[in-house]
Amino acid sequence: MKRPLQVTLLVLSGLGLLHASLFTDLSLRFVKEGMRPMLVASGVLLLVLGVAEAWSHQKPADEDGHEDADADADADRHVDAHGHDHSTVPRIAWLLFLPALSLLFYAPPALGAYTAAREAPKAVTEQRYFDPLPATSPVPLTLTQFTSRVQQDHKRDIGGRSVRMTGFVTPDKGADGWYLTRIIFTCCAADAQSVKVRIHGAAALPADTWVTVTGTWHPGGTLGTSSAPAALDARTVKKVAKPVNAYTDALPLF
Repeated sequence: MKRPLQVTLLVLSGLGLLHASLFTDLSLRFVKEGMRPMLVASGVLLLVLGVAEAWSHQKPADEDGHEDADADADADRHVDAHGHDHSTVPRIAWLLFLPALSLLFYAPPALGAYTAAREAPKAVTEQRYFDPLPATSPVPLTLTQFTSRVQQDHKRDIGGRSVRMTGFVTPDKGADGWYLTRIIFTCCAADAQSVKVRIHGAAALPADTWVTVTGTWHPGGTLGTSSAPAALDARTVKKVAKPVNAYTDALPLF
């Protein structure tokens, strides 16, 4: 790839990373919050490298005030042992510009109901001890906490208690109810997993709508064992704003 294109690619990539991680929250669609500083540092480094590359290859003007164009042409011309000229840009190299431009002008959409509907929910981590539920009502819980209590708390404290959880809507066509969902990043979008709680007794809002749901556990199976469904009989469903950092299983929005 010729030098001007190398410089352009470095600068565009640096600007794209800074746009996604420093000037907007786009990076949170793809990586955890804790990786944001590294993206900012990478964007700054790419910009510095691009500027340094451009600066280091500036050619002094000749006596007539013109750049030594022949020297530039020779520097960019590469001929192998067989006499083949490799100074032209390989077509495949142009594809390198697509990721950089996408970060600046069209970032890929965030993961949501489409992804969650096509994968099995995250397995519940084994837990033996549970703290007593607070006396407040409804009890604010994450989807993971609710699922763990329903399927593993042998004291069955969750039975009959009013709880409140926040997530986005994942429709379940052809079945009773819909899913309140969270997508969780362990590191980045590549390892995303979903946590889902089936909602009964309330009409589904459009897919990817963020809501806070209040209700009680929907009976089924044996509470406190894996046969109990992670399901809720909804009393209220309230639309809420999408949180900035949507890829964590956080407590409800108020």
